[in-house]
Amino acid sequence: MLRGDIQTPAFMPVGTAATVKAMKPENVRATGADIILGNTYHLMLRPGAERVGRLGGLHKFMNWDRPILTDSGGYQVMSLSELTKMSEDGVEFQSHLDGSRHMLTPERSMEIQRLLGSDIVMAFDECTKNGANRDEAAASMERSMRWAKRSRDGFDSGAGHASRAALFGIQQGALEKDIRAASAEELIEVGFDGYAIGGLAVGEGQEAMFDVLDYAPDQLPVDKPRYLMGVGKPDDLVGAVERGVDMFDCVLPSRSGRNGQAFTSTGAINIRNAKFAEDLEPLDVSCQCSVCQTYTRAYLHHLIRSKEILGAMLMTEHNIAYYQSLMAGMREAIADKQFAKFAVNFREAYSSQ
Repeated sequence: MLRGDIQTPAFMPVGTAATVKAMKPENVRATGADIILGNTYHLMLRPGAERVGRLGGLHKFMNWDRPILTDSGGYQVMSLSELTKMSEDGVEFQSHLDGSRHMLTPERSMEIQRLLGSDIVMAFDECTKNGANRDEAAASMERSMRWAKRSRDGFDSGAGHASRAALFGIQQGALEKDIRAASAEELIEVGFDGYAIGGLAVGEGQEAMFDVLDYAPDQLPVDKPRYLMGVGKPDDLVGAVERGVDMFDCVLPSRSGRNGQAFTSTGAINIRNAKFAEDLEPLDVSCQCSVCQTYTRAYLHHLIRSKEILGAMLMTEHNIAYYQSLMAGMREAIADKQFAKFAVNFREAYSSQ
């Protein structure tokens, strides 16, 4: 890409509102992240896409010179907004910030992402609700496919941006194999630079998600990136890569860090627990991140229990570094044709807490 290569499988730290919470951009990059995620919904409401555009785009605004993928805003409209009104045109919704009314359409989503200067633009879609029946899943998917075509047309009309950015389509279909197959066929006919697997990580559980991933990546082109949206825990990532997924994003490492949960090579730990109050070991003895090389579990326990800002910063930095190290390990194992062995070793170690 114009702003740098993205090594896959890749994990994208989530910078929803032009910041990875509790992290400076240079520290995010130092963990090994090639790309981060921003969000159309949040940025259109505050500070506003037009304002970000006038200020030179999202990269300049937040001081991140590597690639940025922007979510289309569809999921947040459904999950965060009150009084939504969906039509074939798009979604009218009420801001969760101030109650103001807005309309988000495929064309407007493409315009916002162009103003932000996104490197990877996501098509606007309807995220099928968890538990939808077959008819609901099919109708939702079909609407998303019509919106995908409009997203393609809207993206292509911004010729300057389209020449230097990529557009990803989003497969929908809930847990229904044939509906997802139909979705994939329609997306391929329209033509995209990459393909996301949407509608998972919405409460269906890991077993059901893996059941879908046993076939969904194979329904999409093997020569284009395949992106599983909103996933997930470390064992989710390893299982999804086994099934052919290339890209991921999730708020889990940053949100969990702020709340005192650390991901380590032997499993997740809650640093709030009293047993860590005098523990002089690092969070993870096998981790090379600056947090593990500098601070003890006892100190981090104190910071989190005291609600000190530094605690959230250090825990988040470690978690994102752990995720990037996990992705690097998977890339190396794939290159060495040793991924099956890597996955077995990971599961044995990760469940040892």
